[in-house]
Amino acid sequence: MTVVCERVVSSLPPDDMEALCEAVTAGILDGGGFGWLQPPGNQALERYFEGLLLVQERSLYVLREDGIICGAGQLVRPPSSYEAHAATVNLTGFFVAPYARGRGLGRALIQAMIQGAKAMGSKVINCDVRETHAAAIGLFRSLGFEHWGTHPYYARIGGQTVRGLFFSKLLAGEHEAARWQSSIAAPDAGGAPVSSETTKGHQGLMLYPAIDLKDGACVRLRRGEMEDATHYSDDPAAQAKLFEEAGCRHLHVVDLNGAFAGKSTNVPAIESIVKATGLPVQLGGGIRDMAAIERWLEAGVSRIILGSVAVKDPELVRQAARAFPGQIVAGIDARQGRVATEGWAEVSELEANDLALRMEDAGVAAIIFTEITRDGMLAGLDLEQTADMARRLSIPVIASGGVGTLDHLRDLRTIARDVPGISGAIVGRALYDGRISLKDALDVLGSC
Repeated sequence: MTVVCERVVSSLPPDDMEALCEAVTAGILDGGGFGWLQPPGNQALERYFEGLLLVQERSLYVLREDGIICGAGQLVRPPSSYEAHAATVNLTGFFVAPYARGRGLGRALIQAMIQGAKAMGSKVINCDVRETHAAAIGLFRSLGFEHWGTHPYYARIGGQTVRGLFFSKLLAGEHEAARWQSSIAAPDAGGAPVSSETTKGHQGLMLYPAIDLKDGACVRLRRGEMEDATHYSDDPAAQAKLFEEAGCRHLHVVDLNGAFAGKSTNVPAIESIVKATGLPVQLGGGIRDMAAIERWLEAGVSRIILGSVAVKDPELVRQAARAFPGQIVAGIDARQGRVATEGWAEVSELEANDLALRMEDAGVAAIIFTEITRDGMLAGLDLEQTADMARRLSIPVIASGGVGTLDHLRDLRTIARDVPGISGAIVGRALYDGRISLKDALDVLGSC
C-alpha cells in the first residue's frame, strides 16, 4: 500500500476529480460533511473544489492510497487584513472515505497538513468537530490537539441538536511555544486585552475603482438615482485598461440597468471589460439566479456581488457560496441603516447589520457596504456604520459610497487600524472628476 498526501495547486485531472467526488459522497452518506447532509451531486462538488483553487486563503490537500484519492482536507488562513490572526490557520473539510478507514490514512493526512501549516508560517492550527464523530475526535487528541471549548448548538441534524468540540494545537517549537504562552495578553484595567499586536500597523487596504454601466457607457449616479447620472466614457474596456495601467489590482463593475431590470443588461460592455485586462473583476447588478452566476463566472468574472437577492432569496446566496467558495460577495446598500433593494428603488425594514450577519452565516466571502445617501455625493464614507458592521463580522467589509477627497481615504485608513475587518474601499466619481489621482489613492491606502 502506497500512501501519498499532497497539496493541490492546479485543476485536478478528470479521473482524480471523479475519485474525489466519489470519496466526498461516501463521506456525506456516512455522516455528513462540508455542510451537506445529502450528496449534492458530482457537478456541484466539482464546482466546489474547482472554486477552492481560486481562493488564496484556502489550501486543498488530498490523500491518495495506491494513487486513488480517498480523502481530503483544507487549511484556511484568515484574510490578510486580520493581522492579529496572521499566525493561525483553520483545518476544515477533513475526511477519509468510509471504505479507506482503519488503515492510518487519516493520521497521515493530518500530519501532512500540520507540516503544510508550519511551512506557511502558522503557529497555531484550529479545528472543530461534531461531537458524534468519535473517531475524528480521538485522532485529533492523539496528535496533540487540545480541546478548549464546546458549542452546545453546533448543528441541527434529523431534528436533533448536536454539540461541537473546538480543538487547537500549538505548532511552534518548544522555546518559541514557551514565549507564546508567557506573552498571552492580559486584560487591562478597562477589561480590554493588551498585546503587542495592537501597536502594529494595519496592512494595506485594497482600492476598487468603480465602473458603473448604464446603456453601455461608464456613468456615476448621485444617491442611486438613475435620472441623475453623469456620463464619463463610451468605452468601458478602455477605462478598465487605464485603471490597470495606473496600478489598480481589482475592478468593481456594476450593471445599473441590470439592477433595475433584475437581469444582466450591459452584457457586451461587461464582457469587453473582462477581456481588456487581466484584473480580477467583481460584478453586481441584476444577478439573481444560479444560471446567471455560473454564466458570469465562466465568462471570467472573479467574484459575483449579490444584492437584492440577498434579502429576497437568502437560500440562493447560501447555495451559491457553497458552490463557488470565495467568489460570492454580498452587496448591502442602505438608507440610514435600512436595506435598499431593486437598484435602491425600494427600502425594506431590515437592518443592514442583521443582513450582514445572515450573509456571513450563508458563507459569502465579503460584504460591500454602501450608505446610499452618500453615494456619489463626495462628502465622505459613513465610517461609523462601516466600522460597526466590520466589528460584528469575521469576514471582510469593503467600504463604499461618498469618497470625495484623499482625506476621506486617510480617515478610512485610520479607522481600519482599529477595525481590521475593513479591507478596502470602492471609489468612483472622485477618480473620474480628478478630485483624487489613482496614484495618490493607492499610496494612501497602501494597496498591495
